[in-house]
Amino acid sequence: MKVFSSKRVSDSCSDNRQSKIQNLKLVGIVALVVTCAMCGAVAEAQPTKNPRIGYLTANSLSAMAARNEAFRQGLRELGYVEGKNIVIEYRYAEGKLDRLSALAAELVRLKVDIIITGGPPATPTAKEATVTIPIVMTQVGDPVANGFVASLAQPGGNITGLSTLAPELSGKRLELLKEVVPRLSRVAVFGTSTNPDNAPSLKEVEFAAKGLGVKLQCLNVLDRKDSETAFQAAVKGRAEAVLMMVSGPVANSQRPQIAELAAKSRLPVIYSGRTDVEAGGLMTYGVNNADLDRRAATYVDKILKGAKPGELPVEQPKKFELIINLKAAKQIGLTIPPNLLARADKVIR
Repeated sequence: MKVFSSKRVSDSCSDNRQSKIQNLKLVGIVALVVTCAMCGAVAEAQPTKNPRIGYLTANSLSAMAARNEAFRQGLRELGYVEGKNIVIEYRYAEGKLDRLSALAAELVRLKVDIIITGGPPATPTAKEATVTIPIVMTQVGDPVANGFVASLAQPGGNITGLSTLAPELSGKRLELLKEVVPRLSRVAVFGTSTNPDNAPSLKEVEFAAKGLGVKLQCLNVLDRKDSETAFQAAVKGRAEAVLMMVSGPVANSQRPQIAELAAKSRLPVIYSGRTDVEAGGLMTYGVNNADLDRRAATYVDKILKGAKPGELPVEQPKKFELIINLKAAKQIGLTIPPNLLARADKVIR
């Protein structure tokens, strides 16, 4: 019969306990690794939701093609690629202003992260549709006068973006007409009373007209059919030139026709955008609109990263352009002063 000492028995029990403890630790580590792997798999299976941007405009797709591409370019420069890591919901009213409210409401129901407004008519509509979703304006003449923001430096509320300085530029256009027609005394001003920018722009033109000794004939163009009537009224009123303040859907749908009416009436016309001159108009002085849309992307980036729209200052244009169409000038027997041609950013021959 073998006899075991108490020390050896104690050592044996201690060894068994240590072995069990080590086994338990190993099981715990394996369980932890498996759990982490499972969590990682779940996280990988649930990708981050891409931000959704709403783009609201009163214009048509064709009229907005260049501006939309400029906006996408701005997004790409900041690392956002449409269809890959950002979604853009485009809503076009196709020139039918009464459709804007429904389109804005649709974007709100989609719970987009930001609404971009492509022009003055879309901004007040978006403002009425939501007070919580951030709104970025791309082209508004005077956002303070229109009541969209409290000030350019501190917009407040949920709206910010870019201004076109439309009122100030309207006065400058009248000065350019005076250079083209030195003895200019009567000018017909074509505007659209329903456009938020119309009233402040007209005030600026009236102020400039007093300094230049020019009498104004204000004509309201609300629809396509009004353009021909307005030119007829301008000729009857003995106008010597036309300041075109009609923009948006009314102008976009008939640019070549307006250029033809101007040539038929033998009236020099100055416009606000380059597309009018490229369609056959005489001259334009204004903001590079595509640049504004490209810069709107920086607001999207800042807001998606947590910035509040009411704290982002409204920015003003940085690029302006004077474009003259010598073909249109020849049609009406007009000679453009050499010093004005020298200042032009582009001359169409």
